[in-house]
Amino acid sequence: MVPEQETGGSIERSRRQLSTSAPCPTKNDAEPMKESEVPPASQEETAQEIAQSTSQVSPRQCQADPRASAPESAPLTRNPSSDSAISVGSGSVTPSPEPSLPASLHTLPLEPPVTRSTLSELDVSKIIHNPKLRHDINFDPELHFRPNLDGEKGRRKQDKANQFWRTLKQELSEFIMDRPTFIYKHGDSDEWTLPILLKAVKDIIQTLVPQRDRQFLDEGLNVELLMQQFHKGVADLEKLALWLSRVLKSHCAPMRDEWVDTMYNQLSNGNRNMDLDELVTGMRSLLSVLEAMKLDVANHQIRCLRPVLIEDTTHFEQKFFIKRMDSGKTDITMSRQWYKEAEQAYTDSRLHPSQSFGDMGVFFEALSRLLLPSAWDERLPNTFLFDEERLMKLRADVLDAINLEVCMRVYEDFDKMSRRSSPAPPSSDCASHVEDIMDRFDFNTPPSVSRPSSVVHSAAGSASSSPRSSFVVPSYVAPRQDSQTKARELFQTLVALLQTSPPASQPSARWQMMAPSMALQIFRFVNLPSTALPELEARLAAALGDVDACYYRDVEESFLTRLMADLGHRVREFKGLSGVALFSVATGVRVPSRRPATADRDTDGLSREPYDEASMDDIATRLAHLGILHWRVWAQLAYADDDQMTVDDESMQV
Repeated sequence: MVPEQETGGSIERSRRQLSTSAPCPTKNDAEPMKESEVPPASQEETAQEIAQSTSQVSPRQCQADPRASAPESAPLTRNPSSDSAISVGSGSVTPSPEPSLPASLHTLPLEPPVTRSTLSELDVSKIIHNPKLRHDINFDPELHFRPNLDGEKGRRKQDKANQFWRTLKQELSEFIMDRPTFIYKHGDSDEWTLPILLKAVKDIIQTLVPQRDRQFLDEGLNVELLMQQFHKGVADLEKLALWLSRVLKSHCAPMRDEWVDTMYNQLSNGNRNMDLDELVTGMRSLLSVLEAMKLDVANHQIRCLRPVLIEDTTHFEQKFFIKRMDSGKTDITMSRQWYKEAEQAYTDSRLHPSQSFGDMGVFFEALSRLLLPSAWDERLPNTFLFDEERLMKLRADVLDAINLEVCMRVYEDFDKMSRRSSPAPPSSDCASHVEDIMDRFDFNTPPSVSRPSSVVHSAAGSASSSPRSSFVVPSYVAPRQDSQTKARELFQTLVALLQTSPPASQPSARWQMMAPSMALQIFRFVNLPSTALPELEARLAAALGDVDACYYRDVEESFLTRLMADLGHRVREFKGLSGVALFSVATGVRVPSRRPATADRDTDGLSREPYDEASMDDIATRLAHLGILHWRVWAQLAYADDDQMTVDDESMQV
């Protein structure tokens, strides 16, 4: 996205044209100013200086975020992670049917759905002082603000917004058709929806224009004067709409121009034709445009401030948590105990060689073990306050990887059984290396892409098909394939089943629901009579259902060994990088690492290529990124003693 520029000059050069009765400024009046540059600093003061320079920027000369380009806006709610969006409670919303409420219920004036207050979290001062946002910005290159109407809270906001627009239409109708009733209710007061809406519009525009131009905004959008003209019947709403459209176009991104034109046409046509529905729709569009402009500016500020905020992460978070600990709001006693116990248990472990992990070996092994399914009952140390969602996602991905390995081991056992019952000549290509299918797989595929609402395999397309009724066991024995190729094909189909499985409240519950389908798919790849299917189903369900069983623990330890090997490569690569360099490498293109050939062994001790290299590389990269940043913040505060501490990077110092 192209950097945005300040273009507030059009207002300053049009001082005589800012009244509602004067001509509007032309496009040639606007002269873009130079864009703000972000200096490579790492102190909070630098971030504040940049914030001041970007707080009044206009996105006129840059492309707006296409994610917020829809001509209907919505309340903004905080929605961390899953889809790279930050949200704030507000927004103009799309209408939804709701019964009309009696006027007696509206004893107090309603607030517009979008106001300066509801958009306050988009202010740059709020951004640079939001510790959770500043932490998340280290991990998500797509972090941005967007409108969101998710959940019950969003529905309530939508209902409240619709109530405001209905009340506005009702009060305008009373003003036009039944002036005595309107005067009886409101008198000469400006405490009704139209003046309240105009004041909200003015307040929001003031946050979008430079400070020097705000006095001229007062001339063009004098709400008190406009309401006097409105009561006397001389207000020219069409001219006001034209003035607003020119002002907005001089400060919004070019892609918003069409939206602004739509708003102007709705307001002017509604005023000219005395069509209250279209007039109210135009006012709704006006708020939506303003909300989108505010989002554009906030997202531009995030892009400008990102390098400074990332470099200052360690210093900012240490200062933040020291203040919380001093005030008693954060107690890290349990976190200290967690690390001390890890030191006693894993100091001599072979899984974290010092040449790869340095002083972080014990920490990374303890953190990796917290991700294993057998450790899900253990609470995360509260030093991971800002990383809980990322760690829970890592736990879910580790569970998927381990359970897929369990499925493959069950397959290998039954495949050996079928070979003993139906021997066949070995393939001449058994020793050949086949490209890993997992290069095409990522456990983090968004649910909207990877998980359709249902999986239907039956020929009839029944939505209620079960695993047994959906698959047909062939009545013939398929030709023998190379064992490794066949295993990879099976693994690919199991991954497809996993990606298309419906979500559950807990990842483990989802696996219990999938077990019959997984068992049937495994059965299709082995040459056994149909009477063996119940045994395979029972075996797989038992293997997946008890994470404390020896069989499952063996798979866990095998997975942990491979994870620590990959993790060591990533930590050695990342630990000397600066904050911005770490962000760029860890969130960029994931390149699969080359693990030693002896790192993976099957149950018979024969080496074989792992099925999940791509997912393992992804997990290791994310864990290394999270762990290194966490260690830089907390090593001196909670984990390492001063005489044991070796500083690998300047950013670890307070």
